[in-house]
Amino acid sequence: MLKSLVTGGAGFIGSHVARHLLQAGQGVVVLDDMSGGFPDHVPPGAQLVRGTILDHALLGQLFEEHRFDYVYHLAAYAAEGLSHFIKRFNYENNLVGSVNLINESVKHNVKCFVFTSSIAVYGALKPPMREDDMPHPEDPYGIAKLAVEQDLRTTHEMFGMPYVIFRPHNVYGEHQNLGDRYRNVVGIFMNQLMQGKPLTVFGDGLQTRAFSYIDDVAPWIAWSPEIQLARNETFNIGADEECSVKELAEATMEALGIRGELRHLPARQEVVHAYADHTKARRVFGMGPRVSLKEGLGRMAVWARGAGIRKSQRFESIEIDRGLPSIWKED
Repeated sequence: MLKSLVTGGAGFIGSHVARHLLQAGQGVVVLDDMSGGFPDHVPPGAQLVRGTILDHALLGQLFEEHRFDYVYHLAAYAAEGLSHFIKRFNYENNLVGSVNLINESVKHNVKCFVFTSSIAVYGALKPPMREDDMPHPEDPYGIAKLAVEQDLRTTHEMFGMPYVIFRPHNVYGEHQNLGDRYRNVVGIFMNQLMQGKPLTVFGDGLQTRAFSYIDDVAPWIAWSPEIQLARNETFNIGADEECSVKELAEATMEALGIRGELRHLPARQEVVHAYADHTKARRVFGMGPRVSLKEGLGRMAVWARGAGIRKSQRFESIEIDRGLPSIWKED
């Protein structure tokens, strides 16, 4: 039986990847520090280890005990906008922690290392972004993700460890952290609507993204090491059709059956238009039709009603508060 480590497997995308691996007959160990995950998100049959990828001694013990075939690295603090204000935290968790994991994977002869990067590596390049575009990240989160991508390539060249890199974007669906005020706009909107609060929109709301339903992303991440053409390649993955944040707000209200108002906040420093080309992923993985935004939001709405309102937690370790959006300072 193949055995895999899934970091961040109690979180959003990671829990879905773990589920698909278990369904394929793999043994799965989930490593999660529970900073953004929940124990009930870990699928039955997976072994949960509470810990952080910053603990290299713990990583060494896990790799020695389990001798993983594959590593799926999904643990990250993925708040692009906030990353400007938590640079040290961002690089420690998203870069140094990743290097700890890569080191152990090399030492223990992992057969394939699967890394979820981000569309943030492209920055403000003209969409749709393609994998052969020159990355130009505009926030520390994207910089950290790109650095890990580059380290995986040099690790492969030096030690021969195969890898697959995915650049997902704006993924939403069941198990998204509804209480995270800094990231995952769909979850934020649903949590606000269920509380009767206005939907907070930075700027005019005309920013465009392609919002990707989880089942159009997680299965391909899980299956990728078994596809030889995917080895040592980088793939954009997600939805093809973009929409504005204002349009998303309307669609989310319709999905939940709750009308709400928009609260426009000052525009923040962010890429205005970001969505990707998926020609390469379709060619290698043979992907079929995607779940529409309407259908995906409907599925998530059913889950969100059951999950209930989540209290929005404030990040307590801000390193730079100059220019921090006022909404992020509210209790």
